[in-house]
Amino acid sequence: MENKTCKDLVKQALAGRIKDLETLFDLWQSGDEEGDSKLGTFNEYGLAFDYVAPGIFKDQKRGYFRYQISYGGPSEEFRFYTDENLSPTRIEFWYLDWFDGAKVILKNKAYALMQEIFEDFKETGTVQHMFEKATL
Repeated sequence: MENKTCKDLVKQALAGRIKDLETLFDLWQSGDEEGDSKLGTFNEYGLAFDYVAPGIFKDQKRGYFRYQISYGGPSEEFRFYTDENLSPTRIEFWYLDWFDGAKVILKNKAYALMQEIFEDFKETGTVQHMFEKATL
């Protein structure tokens, strides 16, 4: 049995997360508070949403918002890089495991979904709050 790297697994992991989030976000937007019997609700799905200020990690020059889906081995997260108005300019999905990691830059349908989710976080004041909490 071969050991797969994060690079081998990242695209499949992204496809699964996007499928889950499409389901849950659609249910949440339609007012369904019960969610999905297997996935739960949109508000329960992610572990955390925060802002990672520049310099937190070695060689990290830019800050980003992180929507963390899972933690440990492996970890999965979406990273939102924004402009000065806190609007996404780049969205990445990261799949991380002990001393290994890989990313996919989102495009097309996946980008549109995650941008919509980010805008929802922004409308609720979460984006501004997390940015201020990390930078003030």
